[in-house]
Parts: sequence; structure tokens; C-alpha cells
Amino acid sequence: GAGYIGSHACVELLQAGHYVVVIDNFSNSSVDALKQVANITKTELSVVTNGGRLTPFVFEQVDIRDRAELDRIFSVYSFDCVMHFAGLKAVGESVKKPLEYYDNNIVGSLALYEVMQASGVKRIIFSSSATVYGDPHTVPINESFPLSVTNPYGRSKFFNEGILSDLHTSDSQWSVVLLRYFNPIGAHKSGLIGENPSGIPNNLMPYIGQVAIGKLERLSVFGNDYPTKDGTGIRDYIHVIDLAKGHVAALDYLSDQDDGGILTVNLGTGKGYSVLEIINEFEKVSGERVPYSIVDRRIGDVAECYADPSYARKILGWKAELDLERMCKDTWRWINKK
Repeated sequence: GAGYIGSHACVELLQAGHYVVVIDNFSNSSVDALKQVANITKTELSVVTNGGRLTPFVFEQVDIRDRAELDRIFSVYSFDCVMHFAGLKAVGESVKKPLEYYDNNIVGSLALYEVMQASGVKRIIFSSSATVYGDPHTVPINESFPLSVTNPYGRSKFFNEGILSDLHTSDSQWSVVLLRYFNPIGAHKSGLIGENPSGIPNNLMPYIGQVAIGKLERLSVFGNDYPTKDGTGIRDYIHVIDLAKGHVAALDYLSDQDDGGILTVNLGTGKGYSVLEIINEFEKVSGERVPYSIVDRRIGDVAECYADPSYARKILGWKAELDLERMCKDTWRWINKK
């Protein structure tokens, strides 16, 4: 809940009137993000270490793999639903560090699901990913496409989807929404929260931002020989605020369901942009040059990946509304306010 997507989801949930309990181990985030969420939403943040009182916004520093602490938290608070954002998320890093990804993304998830089952909390919204589609045979991608993963990060999401599907098969009271994200970028319009990775960024937009402000020398563009319009990889970039609103829509959907079920939904814009298009738009918005070098392709990357988002609109009443210019402007504002 203190990470990039989770913190933005907290803003949207609090503004929609929900009570939120965040757990996070700060492996790639900090309590500062939660303080800014409280600032944006004008909500008191209660930092709780040993039990808690009922307030709209509570935080506990806990690792998702700590079963004893999860047991304690689920005994203290009464949950209607869990949103599971606690995943390491960089494709390239996952290829280099597969065991770290499986430990956090799968072992941690199993601990969470076991505690949920024992506590009778059987509603979950899971952060999945378009990487479960692997190298798609065509685009745009809809939810019925075959699944085929090409890297450990994607495989960890694929396994989690299977585990949650099996849970629902074993117990029909489980209500599961699998949200397959495409590529979230941008920041809150206030400039108070955004993507702030520890160390050298693994994702495109924060890397571009750090090059633009001179913190990093140049961007590496992984391959310019893909069968795309300019040879660089094409992705569906979605504003993180739109993504966060998709979670609120999914929660509303679950709240209207009397019986259990499993729902899989793409969250994307339906439009693909190349790496060079992103660089050009960011240069235009920021007025800064973003030097780059073409280097070899990365293992696990695919040429083109963008969503067919029509099912999300039909089932959740949700669609992405913020364009690439807004994504770049909000990112630039966030970088300059840090």
C-alpha cells in the first residue's frame, strides 16, 4: 500500500469513503508516501505497531511473508476485501534474480491467502499483469487470449492467478478479481506521490525522468530491430490514477456480488506507444533532452503489447481517461517536486 500503485489506490479508496489498512515492508517504498496520501486526502494516518483503533487510514509495517504478523493483523481488523499489491515487478531484474521474485511474489502470497482463508476473508483484488500473455500472437489483447509467460516476473503472476482460481474452485465463497495491468506511468496531479524506486530504476518512465534531470547520463533503449513502426518495443501505457480508479471499480463490483466468483479484467488504454514515442513526448513536455543509446534486446521482452479494454468498460463501468501528455506532465511535476 505504500508503493507506487498502492499509494495511488489508497488516495482513490479514501476519497471514495473506504477505510484502509496498509501493510508494507518498505522494500521499495517509504512511510513518506503514506504521509502524502494523508495530506492529499486530508486524512489522519495512524501508525500502528501493536493492535489498532478504528480510523479511516491505518498503517502497519509488516512483511507479507511474516505469517505470525499477518495472523495478528487479521485478528485485530475486520476486513471486507484485500487488495494485493505486494509484488516485485521488474521484468529484467526478475531474470537476474528469480529466487527473490518467487520468494516475495509466491511464498508471500501463499502466506496471505492462508491467513485470509483462516480468517474467513474471501474477497481479493489481485494485481496481475499483461506479462501473463507472453508474446501475444496478435494485438490488441483481450482476456480470452492464451497465457504464456517469458520471464520469472510474469510466471509469478501466472502462478498467483492459478492459485486464486484453484482457491475459488475449492471453495465457491471466494470472490476474486484478477486485474491484468498494462504499463502504469504518471503520478498524482498534486506532485506529492509518484514512482520512486530505490536505486537505479528498472522501469522506463522513472529512468527517463532521472536522465531528464541529469541524475543519470543516458537511457538504454533495449533493441530497435523489433517489427514495429520505429523498431522499438510498443506498450500500452496507462496513467496510474486511471489504474487506481480501476481498483475502486473492482471493489464496487465485488460489493454488489452476493455469491463468490472469479473475474479477469485488463486495465489498459487500448493504445500502444513505442519507447521512442515516449521519449519524444517527455522531451516535449519537459523541455529537456533525454539522451539515449540503442543496446541489445533484453531476454523476456516482447515486441508489442497493448490491451483491448472493452471488457473492463462493460463489466466494471471503467475506462482510462488520461492521455500520454498528461502522464508525462504529471511525471515531470512529481520529479521536480521531490
